[in-house]
Amino acid sequence: MKKLAGAKGFSQAYWEANYAAPEEMDGIGNVTDHVGYMKHLFAMEFIDISSIIDYGFGLGHLFEEVLKLFIPYRAQGIEPSEFAYQNVVQRDIRHVASTKLKLEKIDLVSWCQKSSPSKRFDLGLCTSVLQYLSDAECEYVIESMAEQVKYLYLTVPTDRELDQQIADLNFKDDYAIRRSRTKYLKFIKPHFTFVSSRLLESKVHFDTASTHFTDLLFRF
Repeated sequence: MKKLAGAKGFSQAYWEANYAAPEEMDGIGNVTDHVGYMKHLFAMEFIDISSIIDYGFGLGHLFEEVLKLFIPYRAQGIEPSEFAYQNVVQRDIRHVASTKLKLEKIDLVSWCQKSSPSKRFDLGLCTSVLQYLSDAECEYVIESMAEQVKYLYLTVPTDRELDQQIADLNFKDDYAIRRSRTKYLKFIKPHFTFVSSRLLESKVHFDTASTHFTDLLFRF
């Protein structure tokens, strides 16, 4: 599969320009809200999260907070950008020594191509990644992630949200591919069930008979 240039990751200039005001960014300025939401949602359904993978941890704010609150025994993070990767490696984002953390400088498509189907995680994080992948790459990695994780915390801006960023924040992401909500749902629905806001459940691992999310009205 031919990968886009973004597979090599972004330069330091990209991170410094696009993340110049992190306190205003969703998933950074309100990172404790995101992770607290996940923690309480799983707790309500008595679901244990012991292994976590971040499919593009960037500067590591969300990943670090997730490791702090969930304290998994096993965690893995991938990130193709040299600047972001080194930033996180040097910080050592583990909060307890018992967490077996592995970080790898690799893009999501390459990771999916080489990963073993038997290596699975309770929770995957994929935040602001899919908009940098081609249609074919999106379809491929979403199917692969459904094999690898039981649950996926997913955020991706649609075309309308990219427009809103320009209008509200005067921020235009020149690297992001514009897609509609309908198109993203077309990629996602064969492989995942929506069980809450941003939280997807893998159809490989669960169905209506085996799910822990038993409020069936909210499964779609």
